Amino acid sequence: MRNSRTNFKRGSAVAAAAVCAMMLGACGGGTTAPSTSNSAEGGSTGGEKVINAGVAYDMNSGFDPATTSGALPLAANWHVFEGLMDLDPVTHEVYVGLAKEEPKKVDDTHYEVTLRDGAKFSDGSDVTVDDVLFSFNRILDPENKDTGLYRAFLPFMDKVEKKDDKTVTISLKYPFALLNERLSLVKIVPKAVVEADAEAFKAKPTGSGPYVITEATPKTVVKFDKNPNYNGSKEAKVDKMEWKVLGDAAARLTAMQSGTTDAIESVPALDVQSGILAKGDTKVESVDSFGLVFMMFNTKKPPFDDVRVRQAFFYAVDYDKLVNNAMFGLANPATSYLQESHPDYQKASTVYTHDVEKAKKLLAEAGHPTLDLTLNITDHAFMKDIGPLVQENLKEAGINIKLEQDASGGTYKKVDQGDYSVLIAPGDPSVFGNDPDILLRWWYGKNIWSEKRYNWADSAEFKQIQELLDQASQTTDKEAAKANYKKVYDIISDNAVLYPLVHRKLPTAWNDAKLDGFKPISTTGLSFLGVGLK
Repeated sequence: MRNSRTNFKRGSAVAAAAVCAMMLGACGGGTTAPSTSNSAEGGSTGGEKVINAGVAYDMNSGFDPATTSGALPLAANWHVFEGLMDLDPVTHEVYVGLAKEEPKKVDDTHYEVTLRDGAKFSDGSDVTVDDVLFSFNRILDPENKDTGLYRAFLPFMDKVEKKDDKTVTISLKYPFALLNERLSLVKIVPKAVVEADAEAFKAKPTGSGPYVITEATPKTVVKFDKNPNYNGSKEAKVDKMEWKVLGDAAARLTAMQSGTTDAIESVPALDVQSGILAKGDTKVESVDSFGLVFMMFNTKKPPFDDVRVRQAFFYAVDYDKLVNNAMFGLANPATSYLQESHPDYQKASTVYTHDVEKAKKLLAEAGHPTLDLTLNITDHAFMKDIGPLVQENLKEAGINIKLEQDASGGTYKKVDQGDYSVLIAPGDPSVFGNDPDILLRWWYGKNIWSEKRYNWADSAEFKQIQELLDQASQTTDKEAAKANYKKVYDIISDNAVLYPLVHRKLPTAWNDAKLDGFKPISTTGLSFLGVGLK
């Protein structure tokens, strides 16, 4: 999906997406360059170890970790920046980043975090407590309009203050059980560098992670060098990386087959199905993800204020055909808000299956045995077969729709103006975190989605969801939190205001004979943290 990270708003934050491609030449993937070579494309000399990758999305935004939500910059930033705590892109497990150890609990609403000894930014300057305060304040301060993208995910955080030259005190507004996970959202940046030239920092950032970006050319390539000043737990295993921007699916396929790249994301569905890549040393794996294709209704527009009508739409869909014919097997029908492989999955009270008669019955009970309307759909490549199939399914239930397909920006402009009835689109906030709280609050928090897009924030059910989420995130009793999340899943599935049709599988290909320690991930992007060459 030119994923939800780039085309959705959180509160007042806005992001957008773009894809473009250029095939780069003859440099072999994942090789140790001979000492006599000087590859202009690879930028490697003298026996340096280089990883070459093919990415599907362009750098539609800069790399400032307080403002970007683009697929490519976010994936690049995993390698360039650190939070006090961080999330492993493969396992989603929390690990110590710039902190020396996990936050020390003083009481239920106060924690102390000490910086890692000897931590430096890639320019050689020390990481200081002042840098930590600056990084948090530019996000938490509501006066900072341009750097508040992640503020809505941190409503529990009150302030961050200096205790001494190595330690900060984090004060919370109320107890919050997922503090370690949320600390990963705030990447620590050098105050002096950002204040000196914010635009230059956005274009070529300075971080404390294992790699440093040396070149970022839109539509072409992002180049990385190993950060010689890094002293954390995720040390770079190669000297350089080159991520070629290959927005065209055929270009990614050719790059992988020719050995120009060692790994590519977003393998074309037909090529996964045909097995054309899974030969020799190349492995292809499709990873279950939270990333979903959802259907959303404008509840301010009758008859979508009636739950029976919304449910009828879901019962009309033929999920087997949707998965097998429209998505070539790269999806699973939704049986809850979370995908079945998620560690916190619980089956929802309402599971939608293809039941045309039930759809007709619900429509008749609601007084709308037939309907004529427009259904909006985004123009992502994998969505092109979904619209006509859903159109055919709905017609069988007495719902005649006109399909209106547009780029995400145009689609959401109409949505935000209230000029729509039903939307089908992709989304995936799991890049920001994988716990139920963050995944639920993305679409079911008090934000632009609930207040302006599906217009359900004033309902009693929505208020109940907020109470349950608050209770779940504040308790340290895991079973109590699980029970609260189950109630939320049930409310969401029963009411069908915004709900997944399917959860996607994300296909990745890589050369297993060259890459050591590489694993595909369940979000858009590629991770080479801890990955070397064999």
